[in-house]
Amino acid sequence: MIDAGISKIRNLMYLLGQDIFVSKRPTIVSLQIQFANAEDKQEFSKFPTKAGRRSLSRSISQSSTDSYSSAASYTDSSDDETSPRDKTQVNSHGSSEFCVKNIKQAEFGRREIEIAEQDMSALISLRKRAQGEKPLAGAKVVGCTHITAQTAVLIETLVALGAQCRWTACNIYSTQNEVAAALAETGVSVFAWKGESEDDFWWCIDRCVNAAGWQANMILDDGGDLTHWVYKKYPSVFKKVRGIVEESVTGVHRLYQLSKAGKLCVPAMNVNDSVTKQKFDNLYCCRESILDGLKRTTDIMFGGKQVVVCGYGEVGKGCCAALKALGAIVCITEIDPICALQACMDGFRVVKLSEVIRQMDVVITCTGNKNVVSREQLDRMKNGCIVCNMGHSNTEIDVASLRSPELTWERVRSQVDHIIWPDGKRVILLAEGRLLNLSCSTVPTFVLSITATTQALALIELFNAPEGRYKQDVYLLPKKMDEYVSSLHLPNFDAHLTELSDEQAKYMGLHKNGPFKPNYYRWVSRRFMFMLKSVFQTEDMLETCMSVE
Repeated sequence: MIDAGISKIRNLMYLLGQDIFVSKRPTIVSLQIQFANAEDKQEFSKFPTKAGRRSLSRSISQSSTDSYSSAASYTDSSDDETSPRDKTQVNSHGSSEFCVKNIKQAEFGRREIEIAEQDMSALISLRKRAQGEKPLAGAKVVGCTHITAQTAVLIETLVALGAQCRWTACNIYSTQNEVAAALAETGVSVFAWKGESEDDFWWCIDRCVNAAGWQANMILDDGGDLTHWVYKKYPSVFKKVRGIVEESVTGVHRLYQLSKAGKLCVPAMNVNDSVTKQKFDNLYCCRESILDGLKRTTDIMFGGKQVVVCGYGEVGKGCCAALKALGAIVCITEIDPICALQACMDGFRVVKLSEVIRQMDVVITCTGNKNVVSREQLDRMKNGCIVCNMGHSNTEIDVASLRSPELTWERVRSQVDHIIWPDGKRVILLAEGRLLNLSCSTVPTFVLSITATTQALALIELFNAPEGRYKQDVYLLPKKMDEYVSSLHLPNFDAHLTELSDEQAKYMGLHKNGPFKPNYYRWVSRRFMFMLKSVFQTEDMLETCMSVE
């Protein structure tokens, strides 16, 4: 009986990890246990002491922050304080033409890439189909994207198709250090690490572009920073580029500005507005990753929380759907009456941010614009309000205004800052206003496969296009290419397409193998298009009219 009692007490103390208190007295009671023999006493002493338990708790907590993801990329603490720019590293082939956090992480990064490949079967299929033909032989691609395991699969696909690649990161927080090391180990010139400074960011871009004996002829960009840098700093290189592929709202906006000003001297492909990017990456990816990013950084419970989402494009739609499903009370801000009407029909209130800012628990921006959340609105937020951004650029939240003497910044965990006002109010800022999902969590690999396949095909199309097919302008991806990318991913779901009969194809005025929708399909309704076609008489005339800005 005594032995059984000792065992129960011992296990209870170990599981609870607490001191024992007597309910009527606040002082700690020293528990004296009489052991039947020396063996019992020795067995009891094996369990961790109070200090030992706390040490174990800290150890477990620490390792949980080092999750194998872009949220907390694995790092070697021994060299955390040393900038990669100040270190000389060499891969196993003797090359030092890269700058990453720690080349020794390459083996772990390789495992991350192999895991990503399992859910990117369409891109791997494209690699296998085309690597014999080498459609990118002679292409020298300089890229600026998020450097994750999924992007690494794209980069290695481009290399397998014949391209030479130099790469840097489009976000200072989204790089997976181990993946960057794995790419550097294979010979790709990578200049990126998690936690770069602004100066590091531009230095890495310049190292990618300015390489002795190597000149880029293709650009793959995400955000437009690389394109802007080449255009401003290396105009002679920019003029010789055969094509630009851009995948973000911000970058596409910059390209259209160059085109409108007559300064875009190379053809560019707008991947952001392709159906496969808008309807899959922007919508479904953000629908899942918004929750992941918020949960990892704040441990928030969404049920009953007041959330405002700024922007109801595809990213905003995905965020709102996820938040609503978990019981959050969501409202929308919008400038576009069409998107605003969609939000209303989906059951969301459309408001002005200034009207609701005092009541909001969470503020999320997804517009691609600047100063969507101003300092005046930040001042009016309630204590504990969470502020984050799901757009590409870090300009949506006026973070610069928060770096003022009267406000205190307190880093509470990785990518989470408490901004403290003089009266004690705290606003929780995530990733310093940068892209939440790729800075603080991960994104679904399968969805990124769709975007990556689209980017690869866009590069192949621009690089191999005969002279004269594309002028110095911004182009949308051909609808047939969107359909091809989608078809590559259908086998993952064991999906079987229905085929049109000759009679059905003739009746609809379609080719049996597509494209199945006109280029204007997703912008307006069928009835409205029927009315326009009756006015413009032919689809060609209509498409010409609608392509004019």
